[in-house]
Amino acid sequence: MGNIGRHVDIERRGRIAIVRFDRGDNANALSLQLCRDLTAAARSFENDPEVSAVILTGSATRFSNGADLKDEELRASRQAPLAQRRLAMQTGGRMCRAWEEIEAMTIVAVEGWCVGGGAAIAAACDLRVAAEDASFYVPEIERGMNLSWGTVPRLVHLVGPARAKRIIVLAEKLGAQRALEWGLVDEIAPSGGALDAALAMAERAASLPPVQVRMIKQAINAAAFALDRAVSHADFDQFALAASSGDFAEGVQAFLERRPPRYTGA
Repeated sequence: MGNIGRHVDIERRGRIAIVRFDRGDNANALSLQLCRDLTAAARSFENDPEVSAVILTGSATRFSNGADLKDEELRASRQAPLAQRRLAMQTGGRMCRAWEEIEAMTIVAVEGWCVGGGAAIAAACDLRVAAEDASFYVPEIERGMNLSWGTVPRLVHLVGPARAKRIIVLAEKLGAQRALEWGLVDEIAPSGGALDAALAMAERAASLPPVQVRMIKQAINAAAFALDRAVSHADFDQFALAASSGDFAEGVQAFLERRPPRYTGA
């Protein structure tokens, strides 16, 4: 199907689509533009009755380090009027919602680190396959932010409230085996083999009656996620509030300077 933007590629293999995003660097971070391109990729399947499964994967060595804190557009948005800041802060949430709303089965293939916003988009999809040396990390609270993009209820569904607090509030890092045991990951593959394992899942979905697959997925999501929008509808506004704090500025600066942050509650 070709490229969307500079860093997103869509490949079709019969009833299976593979969406790859790769910025060509070690971080594979999610800039605002990359988030918009991944949103467009998800929405490209809205009027496609032929696709039964969509696989999302990052680079060969890293899924994503999360939101790109060095993104010039993101930096500029922090100085913009409130109305413009709110629009920018909804970009990641729209991306995750677009992936959640794909009618076909969605499967994430994770190699290497899956951090912050990377974990958010992974949680928005149906199934997750991780290489045995993959790691998951949600550092937003640790960096003086709040966790937005509709991710809190999605993680609670996957791992339960206590483990969600350990992942989000305590920012515990999870290797692939622990992520499997907690329910964050559905299958572990050999290093370098996450995409192949995801393709095997996708082929199973593609072998089933396509309309029935979509109807049952929709029914399961309706039963499980009925209140998600209600509990997270203002998370981007909460992010705006957190972003105005001194602890947010300290958390970002400490991360960029590679030092421990010094939080004061300001």
